[in-house]
Amino acid sequence: MLLNIVRSCIGTKFTSRFGTLIADLAIDAVNTITVDLGNGIREVDIKKYVKVEKIPGGQLEDSKVLTGVMFNKDVVSPGKMRRRIANPRIILLDSPLEYKKGENMTNAELMNEDDWTVLLKMEEEYIENICSHILRFKPDLVITEKGLSDLASHYLSKAGVSAIRRIRKTDNNRIARACGATIVNRPEELQESDVGTGAGLFEVEKIGDEFFAYIVQCKDPKACTVLLRGASKDILNEVERNLQDALGVARNVIKDAKLVPGGGAAELAISSILKKKSSSIEGIEQWPYKAAARAFEVIPRTLAQNCGVNVIRTMTSLQARHADGKDPNIGIDGNSGVISDMKELGIWDSYGVKVQTFKTAIEAACMLLRIDDIVSGIKKKQAGGPAAPAKPQVEDEKDADGEQILPE
Repeated sequence: MLLNIVRSCIGTKFTSRFGTLIADLAIDAVNTITVDLGNGIREVDIKKYVKVEKIPGGQLEDSKVLTGVMFNKDVVSPGKMRRRIANPRIILLDSPLEYKKGENMTNAELMNEDDWTVLLKMEEEYIENICSHILRFKPDLVITEKGLSDLASHYLSKAGVSAIRRIRKTDNNRIARACGATIVNRPEELQESDVGTGAGLFEVEKIGDEFFAYIVQCKDPKACTVLLRGASKDILNEVERNLQDALGVARNVIKDAKLVPGGGAAELAISSILKKKSSSIEGIEQWPYKAAARAFEVIPRTLAQNCGVNVIRTMTSLQARHADGKDPNIGIDGNSGVISDMKELGIWDSYGVKVQTFKTAIEAACMLLRIDDIVSGIKKKQAGGPAAPAKPQVEDEKDADGEQILPE
C-alpha cells in the first residue's frame, strides 16, 4: 500500500520509467530513520538524517540506500592509516587535534637557544597528551570536525588508528546516529559509552577521481545515505528532485498512516455530504455549506479539463455516483479521463496532506475576504501636458497632512 501511494506521487515524473526504483529507495530510507517515541508518535526527520549523495557515472539502477553513511573524505595519512576496518570502534570529536593558536597577537622573546626547544616541546606534549586521552579507549577510527596536525596524525597512525578531519557537522550527526557514538567536545572528557561500536565496516573507496568513506553494515542505523548514480549531473539533479518528493510522501504516510482516494474522489465525497447537510438547514445559514460544496468540486473539474473530456457530462455523472454515498472511491483517471474506482487503480493521497490543504485553503479565503479595501500610495498626477520642472518647495505645517492617498 505504501509503495502504491509513493508511486502515485511520482507516476507522472521522469523517474516513473524506471519502475518502482525511486519509490523503493524512498520507502527504504524513511523506514531506516524512523524512531518510535511511544504513544503512537514517530519521529521521521528526512532533512537531517537522510543524505542524498549524487555521483555521476554508472547506471541509475546502481542507486541504493546504504545501511549507514557515506561522505566525501579520505583518511589523513593514506599510506600509514588503514582504509578498511571491520567492526571499527569509532570516536567522534568536535575539537581540534592541533596546538591552539592564541586569539591575540602574541610575541615570545627567546633569550637562550634552549628556550626554542622548550617551546616546541610544550606544543608536542600538549598534542601527545590529547592523543593519549583518545588512545586510552583503543579506537580504530577517529573523526573530528576541526583540524588535525601532522604530529597528532603521527601519534594516531603509530597506534594503528585511522583519522578523518574537517568533516561537516551534519555528516558527524549522521555518523553518530548510525553507529551509536556520541560527539565529544573535549578529549579529556571521553567515556567508554561515547565510543560507537554499531558499525560493521569502515571502508574508503575511490569513485572516479574522488575518495569516499563508507561507514556501513550498521546494526541499527537511524541515519542513512541514498547513493544515486546516473549518466550526467542533470539526470542526477532531476532524480534527486523526484526522490525528495517520494521521501516527503513516505514520511507523511509513516507519521500518520491514513489514506484517502485520489483523482478527485475525496473532494466529491465531501461535496456531496455538505450538500446533504445544507438541505437539512433552513434559511440563510445553508448558503455557506452550498458554497463550500461547490468549491470542493473545483479539483475534479480541473482534472476533467486537463484530460480533455466533456466537463459537464463527467461532473454530472460523478455527482450522481456520489449522491447516494455508496461508492466514495469513484474519481477520474488522470490518464484517460474515464470515471473509475481509485481503489482498483491504486491512486491514493495522504490524509494528513489533504486535511492541511483544506485548512490552508479555507484560512487563505477568510484572510482575503477580510481585506475591505486596497490603498495605493501613489500621488495623483497633475492634469495637462508635461509640467515644467517645479521649483523646490518648502512644506509648512498645513501641507504635512495634505497628501491624498487614493484607492486604485
